[in-house]
Amino acid sequence: MRVWQMAAKAVKESKTIREVVLGFLEEAELWQLLSDQFPSKVGGRPAWLRQVDLPTVSELQCEKCKLPTVFLLQVYAPVKEYDRCFHRTLFVFCCKTPACYTRNDNKCLKVFRCQLPRKNDFYPFDPPSDEKPDHAVDEHQVLKSGLKLCRLCGCLGQKACSRCHSVTYCSKEHQTIDWKQRHKKECSNEASQTSEELNSFLFPEWELVTEPEELPATDEEHHESHSLDQENMACLNNDLEDSELESMAFHETQDAKVFQKFKKRIAKDPQQVLRYCKEGSPLWVSAEHVPRDEEVPECPCGAKRLFEFQIMPQLLNHLKVDRTDASIDWGTVAIYTCADSCDQGTKYSAEFIWKQDFSGDQTV
Repeated sequence: MRVWQMAAKAVKESKTIREVVLGFLEEAELWQLLSDQFPSKVGGRPAWLRQVDLPTVSELQCEKCKLPTVFLLQVYAPVKEYDRCFHRTLFVFCCKTPACYTRNDNKCLKVFRCQLPRKNDFYPFDPPSDEKPDHAVDEHQVLKSGLKLCRLCGCLGQKACSRCHSVTYCSKEHQTIDWKQRHKKECSNEASQTSEELNSFLFPEWELVTEPEELPATDEEHHESHSLDQENMACLNNDLEDSELESMAFHETQDAKVFQKFKKRIAKDPQQVLRYCKEGSPLWVSAEHVPRDEEVPECPCGAKRLFEFQIMPQLLNHLKVDRTDASIDWGTVAIYTCADSCDQGTKYSAEFIWKQDFSGDQTV
């Protein structure tokens, strides 16, 4: 089931305790992951919602190494209260440079929100068919709008190969990678354009499917699971007046409690890679580096940004990023979006992202 269907149901049914929707990975046919199917997915290239005004190269740069980030995942999550959000997708990008993943640093990650009314310039008014089309449109290099994409990563591509002019790139860095991988042979007419399977730069592609999280039936357990964030913040904000040693011991104890609750909560569904709970609270992995309200910036429209979903550490197992020296890593990644899902013109709107790492020797 798609993320937005479950999320809309959860918000409608309860205003005080919000249902959590879990995301899992499944294999899918390529046509099911194209833009006109409104997919939720991980890896591959972005399935852009709005076919124009894509994020620019500078907007997608890692704030640490200044290299282009790469597409990580997207979540299709309409907001039924607003016609402007009939179609709504959140896109997450991350840097592929392991050295940029310093402890509890968010600068290597990006998130953008895009939305469209039901009547728009890009998609039919009626929902797409569940059957495979006779001719699926190839979105790898050119969108239906005519906008050219980077041959390597699928983002906005405005730099054409100076020799053949048949492919475009977002940056010199991506052109260089693709030249070494395959385009050198193509450009010299030694071979036709090679299979997408040879593009090892992208993360493996999966469909993101969802199911509601099943919780214990007792009120005590239910309340405990939904008050985790408040407990974390109470611990963090506790005004300790003991010695430094006692303070450290207290913190270690609270951190262990938070981590044990995290492990207990995910134990029933250990393969979850995403947790969606719009306007709810994240499931933190640590008592450290939990954002205070003032650390989550307001949207440029003036509205608060509220939690919408989080990316789980289990996703790393499917990205093929392990290295012996260093690798991409996180404990959890929380995404906060405009409470009003404001319409800032035609652009993809940047939202707020918060990376929390495991503390000490914690592992899932």
